[in-house]
Amino acid sequence: MAFTDLSNSIFERSINDYHQTDNVDSPVNNPYTEKSIEYFLYLKNWIDTVQWHLEDIIRDPDIDPSEALLIKRRIDRSNQERTDLVELIDSYFLDRYKEIKALPGALINTESPAWAIDRLSILALKIYHMQQEADRKNATAERREQASNKLQILLAQRKDLSTAIEELFEDIKTGRKYMKVYRQMKMYNDPNLNPVLYAKTQ
Repeated sequence: MAFTDLSNSIFERSINDYHQTDNVDSPVNNPYTEKSIEYFLYLKNWIDTVQWHLEDIIRDPDIDPSEALLIKRRIDRSNQERTDLVELIDSYFLDRYKEIKALPGALINTESPAWAIDRLSILALKIYHMQQEADRKNATAERREQASNKLQILLAQRKDLSTAIEELFEDIKTGRKYMKVYRQMKMYNDPNLNPVLYAKTQ
């Protein structure tokens, strides 16, 4: 099975599992062997799915400001967890291709494999929710048609992105491209680099 096929199937399972309760506080029940790549893909999408719904909740114009602040802090933590997982998945690919020797003139890709997989995870969420809108009974026929047209574009986008990712894997395996991962340096989460935070300790 192609890696993108595996990823897409795991993302769909995670999204469907989440919507059994459709509750941002539901605990994750990861069905895959702990620390396997499947486990990390499922966890990555579960975090994305919870964050998707937190982003919906925080946009309620009538939300209590104190609750909104708590959700914003939760989204910040979620973003850091997402970044950490992407870097972990990239470590998997670095190990997988560590014996490959880059050819003379080999190129580097604009993004690492795991960040491309991250985009697939978000696309899976867009597809699921756009399908909901296309099927929504209390929406007008015009709105359902608009959603259906957008859904077709998203499905084509997932197919194209999956193809591009598989082509990247092939280029890396044959030495035509090489991986180089830059660890994210998010300064606002680091108490030693965020001036608002480190000012409090001086």
